[in-house]
Amino acid sequence: MLAREARQLGLAFHVQTPDPLDPATRAASSVVLGRQDDVEATRALAQRAERITFENEWLPLEAFEQLEREGICFLPSLSSLAPLLGKRSQRQLLNQLNLPTPLWAPMEAAQPPAPPLPSHELLESFGDGDPETFSSWDSPPTLPPPAPRGPQLPDGLRFPVMAKASSGGYDGKGILVLSDLEALERHLAEHNPEEWILEERVSFDLELAQVICRDQLGQVRCFPLVQTHQRDQVCDWVLFPAPVSHAVEAYARNVGVSLVTSLNYVGVMGIEFFFGPHGLLVNEVAPRVHNSGHLTLEACLTNQFSQQARIVAGLPMGLTEPRVKGALMVNLLGFAPSDSAEARTDYAEPRAALEAMEGSRVHWYGKRPRLGRKLGHITFVLDSDGAERREEERLRRLAEVRRVWPWPGEGLA
Repeated sequence: MLAREARQLGLAFHVQTPDPLDPATRAASSVVLGRQDDVEATRALAQRAERITFENEWLPLEAFEQLEREGICFLPSLSSLAPLLGKRSQRQLLNQLNLPTPLWAPMEAAQPPAPPLPSHELLESFGDGDPETFSSWDSPPTLPPPAPRGPQLPDGLRFPVMAKASSGGYDGKGILVLSDLEALERHLAEHNPEEWILEERVSFDLELAQVICRDQLGQVRCFPLVQTHQRDQVCDWVLFPAPVSHAVEAYARNVGVSLVTSLNYVGVMGIEFFFGPHGLLVNEVAPRVHNSGHLTLEACLTNQFSQQARIVAGLPMGLTEPRVKGALMVNLLGFAPSDSAEARTDYAEPRAALEAMEGSRVHWYGKRPRLGRKLGHITFVLDSDGAERREEERLRRLAEVRRVWPWPGEGLA
């Protein structure tokens, strides 16, 4: 989608990918074959492109730093990306900026404390072990009580608690619910605690997302706040506008503006929130175009992909205001095994049924079909006025989609 929008803007768009059949290659001006951590491939890409940007955050920053020192321009810059590439560093940054987050702690804070010194070692630590020192005491020194041997939750956290991998997790991967001390002890035994964090399990009413843009001149624009819904920890659908007050919308924008400004971030960023009894809490930050912003293709004057291309190319940003009253985006995940008839035919039959729905716009990514993989999305422009009627329209449209395109594991109705 980035490549397609860049072409529509008349920009040369060069792609680095290890897969010659990558969907982006079909719209690219040229292709450099190489994995994302292939520094020589990125150096070759820089000979064709004035600026380099990213469509995911699994980046070998240390390898790229040499390229940046050679004068290669990355947008966003590597320094602004660095604190966003792991959940632990994200949480640390948000705390430093006094931006709202769930209560969390490093996983190693749950490890058992070091065992106390044996009594003879403790005694020898007093008076350099001189027995005459001890003979002058009325009684031997009081020994501290033995330290607990098992893991303990850090202060403030209660079971059940979330264990989250600091890096590499997405769509529910790298996220576990630990229900008790036994589960925590087992997790500590099976994983490097320095690569995980512990986080409170948040009680929330809605999940929200804000896509925000900042250009090379420091100007900031925000797309409308949207409601998102996760199923099996994967985004199921996204609704615009989010059914919240203007005050919540303004607060989400302020969080986004604070974040991109403090980082001197250049590009499009997605911010996921929990909203509930504790107010608005930042769940995750994605330094790239974001799944929650896909409906901007139909819903807004400029879509997030065109905006990213504009920013990187140094063009003026487009307007982010909505051009419709409402919109619903539904993700289309592979629901059949890779060797099934549906997968072999690229889901031709259910895709045709979706495209035949009134008011639908199907975006098919051209990825190799796989069970549970995001293969495309469908967007509907909603005509209803008011949150209640819009919710009724959302439920009806979502049911229509799921009758044709079930969630993985459900099967056709």
